[in-house]
Amino acid sequence: MTRNQHLLTRRGFCMCCIASSAAASMGGWLSPRDAYAEARGLVTFIKDSAASSPIVIHRLHGNVSVLEGSGGNVAVLTGSEGKVLIDAGIGVSQPQVSEALSQLGPEPITHLINTHWHFDHADGNTWLNAAGAKITAHANTLKYLSQVQRVEDWDYNFLPLAQGGLPSEVFEEALDLKLNGTSLALRHFAPAHTDGDISVSFAEWDIVHVGDIFWNGAFPFIDYSTGGSIDGTIAACEVSIAAATEKTLIIPGHGRPVSNRSELSDYRDMLVAVREKVATLKRQGRTRDETVAAKPTAPFDARWGNFVIDAGLFTRLVYEGV
Repeated sequence: MTRNQHLLTRRGFCMCCIASSAAASMGGWLSPRDAYAEARGLVTFIKDSAASSPIVIHRLHGNVSVLEGSGGNVAVLTGSEGKVLIDAGIGVSQPQVSEALSQLGPEPITHLINTHWHFDHADGNTWLNAAGAKITAHANTLKYLSQVQRVEDWDYNFLPLAQGGLPSEVFEEALDLKLNGTSLALRHFAPAHTDGDISVSFAEWDIVHVGDIFWNGAFPFIDYSTGGSIDGTIAACEVSIAAATEKTLIIPGHGRPVSNRSELSDYRDMLVAVREKVATLKRQGRTRDETVAAKPTAPFDARWGNFVIDAGLFTRLVYEGV
């Protein structure tokens, strides 16, 4: 791997939070070039950015809202049994997240569900547990949060979370909860963006948080280091599409925080088309660099290539998995 290729791979880490933290304050996306230019220390920079990023509240149906600005999109269910969070964001966002939560009502924080282990979705676990949240996640999420975990594409070693930040309730395939008068269905995707991804549906409100299987308006990151799969990501999208109606509100892990079946279907179609083009080139004997040079994502770059995962990096990720 050349130095430039290595840098482009390391840039993949910026996908999580630089653009998320900047979107609220800048009213748009950071381009891949701008994001990388700003990423002086990658993970450190992302956390520093999250420390000052404002949190934007999006109120959905009933007592469900989404907080945008601390890493991944965070769903919040309020009610007499306390606040239930889907994903925790980044720990340094605690002051802004706490303020946003207070705007949603006086209820205490009682439950947290992690859609997967990545730090932009679980780094806030420790403070939320200290605030009163019982943490629920897939068993693989607990595994990765409990040990040193290296992500080569981000060139970073993540340390285990403190005991309080680890999920105390885990499941393998499915878990059903009833909180604040809402039926929550937790379902495992095996594998997808990682091998610990889950979706969380709010049955009475026809809302589902699908985590990082869906990057709304952006090429996604696929974490092969913890069991991710391009085919699995596509399969997870198909499961989610089949379970949704035209009225279902879909919360993606990243990108515009409120979406729908039509946008998820378009995203799935893009993944399928790119996978097939890259697989064909690979079967023809093209190297990874030759495949990138062939620009298999070109028809989709204008719509999905303006986030931090650019066309070249996404092509390399797909190439690795076909």
